[in-house]
Amino acid sequence: MTSDRVIDLLRKAYSDEIETVMNYQTNAIVLDGVRAEEIKESLKQDIQEELGHAEQIGQRLKQLDARPPGSAEFTARQDSLQPPEDSTDVLSVIRGVLDAEEDAIETYRSLVDAAEEAGDPVTEDLAVTVLADEEAHRTEFRGFEKEYSSD
Repeated sequence: MTSDRVIDLLRKAYSDEIETVMNYQTNAIVLDGVRAEEIKESLKQDIQEELGHAEQIGQRLKQLDARPPGSAEFTARQDSLQPPEDSTDVLSVIRGVLDAEEDAIETYRSLVDAAEEAGDPVTEDLAVTVLADEEAHRTEFRGFEKEYSSD
């Protein structure tokens, strides 16, 4: 029997992944300048991975007789990932991505623990797999942050 905490964390993770897709897409469109191209390309690639995470999480919720949240249940939380006023402010987008990745990592670590406590190895395995992807994104954007901060 999966706990309510596991369901709540899965629903949070699903919403976060969908919000991340929206913000990555918007930032990939609005950023300008030669220096922005590498970041835009990375965001575009990450969109597909984040959508895949949302799909996997949504399917897991369905398997657990729960459902992913719809837009009426959605609360936007990624303030630091909003598109910058200055479309050449690549560093603010990088830092927003890092904030979003840190939040995702925290959520997936909590989900690993909650699933283990609930005796739900399938959700635990899913959370570990997605956690590894999020940590890889964080590492990539930490590199971008170092590069852009030194300029």
